[in-house]
Amino acid sequence: MTEIAAPTEARQSPALKSLLENQRQAHLANPAQDHTQRVNDLKALARMIREHQDELVQAVSRDYGNRSLHETLFAEIYPALDGIKDTIKRLKKWMKPQRRHIDFTAFPTSSTKVIPQPLGVVGVIVPWNFPINLSFGPLINIFAAGNRAMVKMSENSRNLTALLARISGDYFPEDKLVFIEETGGVGVEFSTLKFDHLIFTGSGATGRKVMAAAAANLTPVTLELGGKSPAIVGPDYDIDTAVERVLFWKLFNAGQICTTVDYLLLPEDKVDAFVEKAKKVFRKRYPDIQHPDYTSVIDQRSFQRIWQTLDDAVQKGASAIDLTDGQGSRDDPMKKFPAHLLIHVSEEMDVMKREIFGPLLPIKTYKNREEVAAYINSGDRPLAIYPFTRDKNLQNFYIDNVMSGGVSVNNAVLHVGQHDIPFGGVGESGMGHYHGHEGFLTFSKLRPVFYQGPLDPLKLLMPPYGKVADKMMKLMLRLTK
Repeated sequence: MTEIAAPTEARQSPALKSLLENQRQAHLANPAQDHTQRVNDLKALARMIREHQDELVQAVSRDYGNRSLHETLFAEIYPALDGIKDTIKRLKKWMKPQRRHIDFTAFPTSSTKVIPQPLGVVGVIVPWNFPINLSFGPLINIFAAGNRAMVKMSENSRNLTALLARISGDYFPEDKLVFIEETGGVGVEFSTLKFDHLIFTGSGATGRKVMAAAAANLTPVTLELGGKSPAIVGPDYDIDTAVERVLFWKLFNAGQICTTVDYLLLPEDKVDAFVEKAKKVFRKRYPDIQHPDYTSVIDQRSFQRIWQTLDDAVQKGASAIDLTDGQGSRDDPMKKFPAHLLIHVSEEMDVMKREIFGPLLPIKTYKNREEVAAYINSGDRPLAIYPFTRDKNLQNFYIDNVMSGGVSVNNAVLHVGQHDIPFGGVGESGMGHYHGHEGFLTFSKLRPVFYQGPLDPLKLLMPPYGKVADKMMKLMLRLTK
């Protein structure tokens, strides 16, 4: 993600400002899009994906060097299409104005409503790790709410961006949707534009800069950041099942998921069993990491960073267990990083200081649940926690005592894929929500409207104030008891 500088009007390119102005004028010409238009926009999004599905998958894989076909279909294509289907089904209900209670004593015959209305033009800043999901996902909510969108893609998604920029015009005019390439410095300009809302997905450091830039325009922001999301295996939980599920998500997309299991908390007596099972599971799933099923690290800089993180941990006393039996190479042109477990980790290691974003799984041990809660709560609030336990009391203990953006119980990440619950972080892991109804609300103005009825008791309270006004106020105050 391009570094975001402080906002400077002179640094905004005429091209970006022109795109924004065109979308804003189009919105002002049609500010209250009806249900039919919104459904048509959502269906156009779906057609865009379906009619170019193979090209989209191939473009993402080229950007990675190699991205597993099934991972792209499962984590990008499917949730986008299924999300569109679910949104169309629910949209009419979401758009319906809500009648609200009114104080009949003071305002007899009057009424109130809350009407969800479009904000206007929404900016979307998309990361490289799930560039289809994290562009189309927000677009579903943005279009459902009746808005227009400018989407700034990552510099690591050049092939995908070129494809989207080429095909989007066949489905939407530029004053409705436009995809913008990162050519160096575009992210700086983009975040300073006067959008009606801005959604950013990426690192916390860059998120702070995006928020600072948006603040100059009082642009509201939704920040979907990251953090160190832990899995916690309870003493009662079957270790084989825990390995199968934790390892699936840790190695999915080579660990390059903001909600993946960043580290694992295990009872002291479960470590050996976890390690042995992990070796067997890995050999079965990935006998050859050069196979297309095993995804590449996105770029050389990230590849070297993960090697440095591993070296740092070993130099500071961690035991590294290579699940690939030595298949990895530091000079691998395909950037296939060998999955490792790390035990005996400590807080001075880089692997425990920041989000890993790669196939390294640190394992920490614990004695009791209070120790776990205290440890997690001593750091930044994570984007998710993953308690593995059949014990309902223990599940509720972690849900009640450890704040995080979301929770999946007895699995990981899957709460993100549910259409009828919101997704979002808390504290250092982000702010605001999208997905489902909450996403519709994020990109809508919930506009309160008061309708004056035939009777107007306020006439009795208008100046000059006298005995009638005194009696009216005494009556109204008495009725509040």
